[in-house]
Amino acid sequence: MAKFKHNKKKNSAFLYEILIQELTKAVISKNKDSQTKITAFIKESFSKNSMMYRELKLYHAITRTQHINSSTAEKILNEVKIRHKEIDKKKLLAEQNKLSKHIQKILSGDAFSNFIPNYKDLASLAQIFNNRISVKAKVLLENELVEKMTLENIKEEMVPIDNLVYNSFSKRFNDKYSGELVEEQKLLLSKFVTSFNNNGLELKSYLNEEVGRLKEEVKKALLKEEFLSDSQMSENAKKVLKILESCKDQKPDKKMVEEIIKIQGLIREIKSDGN
Repeated sequence: MAKFKHNKKKNSAFLYEILIQELTKAVISKNKDSQTKITAFIKESFSKNSMMYRELKLYHAITRTQHINSSTAEKILNEVKIRHKEIDKKKLLAEQNKLSKHIQKILSGDAFSNFIPNYKDLASLAQIFNNRISVKAKVLLENELVEKMTLENIKEEMVPIDNLVYNSFSKRFNDKYSGELVEEQKLLLSKFVTSFNNNGLELKSYLNEEVGRLKEEVKKALLKEEFLSDSQMSENAKKVLKILESCKDQKPDKKMVEEIIKIQGLIREIKSDGN
């Protein structure tokens, strides 16, 4: 497959992923000033009426779709291409340029060097949207994306997150935060920072399902031999379960999201150790 020149700063999904990663770093480091600035960037750049928001949704329609048959994948890809043609390209470019300048000035140019796990897919989609590439190249790229939409999820590396409550579960929780998140953590953070667009309905819906899943995983962990034989681990697991139980009586906020991100990492680690 030939390589194509890809302009990161003209890719709405890439810019969004940069902001999510920078926001994650700010949340973990408790840098409230950065959190405020980055959240403001996201609210302004990806509001429902923006062209970048419309393009981002099209990227997500492809990159967040898995476990489907090839016929359905092809239909989704074709519909995405049709809807992308309806986007006002002049407005889109103006919005991308504005956000890129903000990132360069406020967050520094280093943000553009962040590792984005699905960067190749984002670049491929950008090329498909670009009519200047050859027909053959475009078809080959489309075939690659369709294949990925029909494949099983690839297991991602767990993110170590340091917190005293969870330290006894794994030594990796003492490692320095690497800046990478597993899929469920990225999805939660994404829904949190964009919750202003739908009064938090998507966030609440996701949390309802995710908290239920996490509770079941913690209950399963309590039955494992390493937990049954270690009173400290068992006690910590019960603390985690209590945190999850309390979520049903609270309005989703930053503190809750931070707690759940840590628990998601914890559960991924426990399941990894058990495999």
